[in-house]
Amino acid sequence: MRILARTHQLPVRLIVGAFVLNSGLSKLRGGDEVAAGTHGLASSAYPFLGAQDAGRFTRRVGTAEVTLGTALLTPVVPSLLAGAALAAFGCGLVGLYLRAPGMRQEGSLQPTQQGMALLKDTWLVGAGASLALEELGRSRARRRAIPAQVIPD
Repeated sequence: MRILARTHQLPVRLIVGAFVLNSGLSKLRGGDEVAAGTHGLASSAYPFLGAQDAGRFTRRVGTAEVTLGTALLTPVVPSLLAGAALAAFGCGLVGLYLRAPGMRQEGSLQPTQQGMALLKDTWLVGAGASLALEELGRSRARRRAIPAQVIPD
């Protein structure tokens, strides 16, 4: 596994990393209203979360976002790891979109106006999957290559 991010991966990592980091910091700095909103949306999609304290839940989500954003912004974190974490995080947001009431038009995957904010987070899944799949593909190509052949990074 390559330790440093490739140059062409840096724009995606920097832009997405800054976005996710900012989102996490906003949750950590937000007050009771932010915590109630974050917890309320998550609880509507995943009822078992309703038993958790809204402030504690939102701090955990915010901390996870800060950690993920920092990993993306740090080029020494392998792209496979950062990409897989980003894709998993994005899948969680897509899960909210699919499960939370009022996000989709009745009987459809098409978003309501309210659901558009969550649906647009599908780009996080795509960006994360692209980072991870590129690294997996390069690793596989290296294993199949003739030992004397050099595969450029």
